[in-house]
Amino acid sequence: MKTQRILVAGGGGFIGGELARVLLGRGHQVVVADIKPKNKWYQYHDKAENLQLNLEEKDACFKAAEGCDTIYNLACNMGGMGFIENNRALCMLSILINTHMLMAARQHGTKQYLYSSSACVYAAGKQTSTKVTALKEEDAYPAMPEDGYGWEKLFSERMTKHFQEDFGMNVRIVRFHNVYGPYGTWDGGREKAPAALCRKVIEAVASGKMEVNIWGDGEQTRSFMYIDDCITGLDKLMASDFSEPINLGRSELVSINRLLEMVEEIAGVKVRRTHNLSAPQGVRGRNSDNSLILEKLGWEPEIDLKTGLAKTYVWIKEQFERRARGETVIQ
Repeated sequence: MKTQRILVAGGGGFIGGELARVLLGRGHQVVVADIKPKNKWYQYHDKAENLQLNLEEKDACFKAAEGCDTIYNLACNMGGMGFIENNRALCMLSILINTHMLMAARQHGTKQYLYSSSACVYAAGKQTSTKVTALKEEDAYPAMPEDGYGWEKLFSERMTKHFQEDFGMNVRIVRFHNVYGPYGTWDGGREKAPAALCRKVIEAVASGKMEVNIWGDGEQTRSFMYIDDCITGLDKLMASDFSEPINLGRSELVSINRLLEMVEEIAGVKVRRTHNLSAPQGVRGRNSDNSLILEKLGWEPEIDLKTGLAKTYVWIKEQFERRARGETVIQ
């Protein structure tokens, strides 16, 4: 790829921060825009043009997108299940980000535009069993996505496609399935299950209580994709000519109870389990059908959960220990 000016919207977040790092390493001119104060960004890159902007605002999107050849729109208000179930209105306000960013991309003549969607767009009625049939892209319809966050994502997918149809924009739409890894959220309420369970085991060992609380009965199932596979998938999608929504997730289905067992194996400990049956749990089961990505890109996420989880555990343990020493860390 020739050198480009590339906007990573939401680049102060987990996926955006890693994407910006990779793009800078390839010699691109990278603009990173995020609403968070810069000292709260998960990765801060001195070589990027770093902008603290509220991308829900039209003027902010037009400023960030000016002169950009490619836009990765990863910006949204989101977190783990606890956050999205308790902040539905805030999640839906992210519709303003994609609306204004699409307008800015069209106005500035951006050559390529990626919208980051989510597996939360899938119909709830197809996710009622722990032994869920892996979800194909067409399973988003008839529509009944995750309330709040899922509806915003599905609507934004439609808007992105219509900008392509009506204005000739070159778009890509990716549905992420639970991305995890180092430099991700690991505490504070927005973290997802892999990071949350790593932190809980680390806390259990540090406190000596050796007890971990699990939301629900722990039999709910999910798949989890390591960050390196996420970046590889984005690369392959952007290099393709495929513009329909596509799953980007690993197809390795695991229960939350088994996920905790894997963390225990990595830590070399055993913990007692308690269960909070009233905590947010989301759908009963969700997995990625990778038939389409294999057909269109000749690839699917490859890094197994145990390998990625081990790297994530080590990083979170380092952050936990640094915080215990009074150092400032990003959570």
